Amino acid sequence: MTNERRVLVHPDKPSLAGSVAARFITKMIDVIEDRGEATVVLTGGTMGISILAAIRDSSARDSVDWKRVNVWWGDERWLPRDDAERNEKQARDALLDHIALDEKRVHPFPAAGEGIELNEASQLYASELASHAAEGSTLPIFDITFLGLGPDGHIASLFPNRGGILEETLSVIAVRNSPKPPPERLSLTLPAINSSLRVWLVVAGADKASALGLTLADVSVHEVPASGAQGRKRTLFFVDNEAAAEVPENLTTPGLFWTGEDA
Repeated sequence: MTNERRVLVHPDKPSLAGSVAARFITKMIDVIEDRGEATVVLTGGTMGISILAAIRDSSARDSVDWKRVNVWWGDERWLPRDDAERNEKQARDALLDHIALDEKRVHPFPAAGEGIELNEASQLYASELASHAAEGSTLPIFDITFLGLGPDGHIASLFPNRGGILEETLSVIAVRNSPKPPPERLSLTLPAINSSLRVWLVVAGADKASALGLTLADVSVHEVPASGAQGRKRTLFFVDNEAAAEVPENLTTPGLFWTGEDA
């Protein structure tokens, strides 16, 4: 299986969200037709939630058989279940509460205040992932994993110059002393993310331009965690014009960098 890495540039944030939403709906239909089910790993952040809202508002939304879609998360803030800052809460408000999902297929991270500690929560989520994996694996088949990109180059809750980005054995880690509040979080590790067939990074805004440029220049994963993200089949960077401002010129050649819709 060959990996393809593409950058798709859109004029602005609304067109970016709408394009990714349309592509996602089409891909879910195709995957369900091929395999009978589909599995997506969601992210938070402004663009991650904007895409979910765009899916909700799409006229093609109900062409997906949502009862066959499995939902996981790439990371989560260690906050109470109903906290408005939780990725789960935002995703439910934006999309999940508006579609006919099978709730047994929705797998949020554990939440603070439910009688377990952070380390135990990470182990529980890893066990849940393993319980839905094929024999001999510790992870389900992830068809699409969404990622945002921080101005510092972080993905999920894997931050630069922290031990979490170098974890090679675990599928889920507990994060403490995060440089971005809240300090306690749960996150998939890079090997878990890279088990995905497709990794879709959605990047918007001038404040992300430097991080995107460094990511595409393959700077050390320890310094720029996003540079290590790679789907087994395809890695797509969906970006707006502002975020694309510092993409290295040598990556703007056919085969490495696309603008507009790719084939």
